[in-house]
Amino acid sequence: MSPPVDRNPASTRTVFFVSDGTGITAETFGHSVLTQFEMRFRQVRLPFIDTPDKAYDALRKINETFAADGQRPIIFSTLVKSDLSSIVRLSQGMHMDLIQTFVEPLEQELGVKSTHTIGRSHTSTDSEEYKNRIEAINFSLAHDDGQSHKNLSAADVILVGVSRSGKTPTSLFLAMQYGIKAANYPLIPDDFERGKLPSGLQEYKHKMFGLSIAADRLAEIRNERLPGSKYAALQNCRYEINEAERMMRREGIRWMSSTTKSIEEIAATILQEIKSDQRSD
Repeated sequence: MSPPVDRNPASTRTVFFVSDGTGITAETFGHSVLTQFEMRFRQVRLPFIDTPDKAYDALRKINETFAADGQRPIIFSTLVKSDLSSIVRLSQGMHMDLIQTFVEPLEQELGVKSTHTIGRSHTSTDSEEYKNRIEAINFSLAHDDGQSHKNLSAADVILVGVSRSGKTPTSLFLAMQYGIKAANYPLIPDDFERGKLPSGLQEYKHKMFGLSIAADRLAEIRNERLPGSKYAALQNCRYEINEAERMMRREGIRWMSSTTKSIEEIAATILQEIKSDQRSD
């Protein structure tokens, strides 16, 4: 018997990105599809599922989520090996299999078998584009949430904004998809009291791009992390957002609201700004 289909479209659904590689392809495709729906999704990436044991572990995690949520998880899969895909398809989820949906019909149409090579797009590890993306990912991870001030001169963009305004996912998306070295730094109450940007960032103001967010949405996001805390209180969220926007205007930092924008839309705006800066240099 098929598991029940969720009848509450307003509820949060869990989405799994399952891959025998990094999961970037599955996640990119999944994001493109999910942005067509105005609802919230909890996203889980399951990369490097390249053995039966790992496939069964993925099946278990998906089924546990189904049991906890009471509704089917959505699964975007780029598993190349049919035996691994068959295992994951036993799970109680709604499957979107990119290999079966696109590769197999193309095999029939073209009359040619695909290579079915895992991670084929990354076999040329000496390609300049691939190396740039890996370097950008490492850079963004090292400079996430203000962890480091080293080598900021190498940053293509430095994202600033209050905590939970979308800086980290945007930084990683820019790195993974476009090879953009993106650092991100939180603007916190201490910065507002001093009336200055975080220490060490002033000289890189020309590289900055700000993200803001509606106060009620920020409070909702923060309450998921620390329910009932001052950090998540609506009044505090309003204060931080107002102060952050005031600081960005005062410092001449370009910024946008992430409230109703997808990561793809935010990234596209930032890319336009970066290209505009390069043309003016």
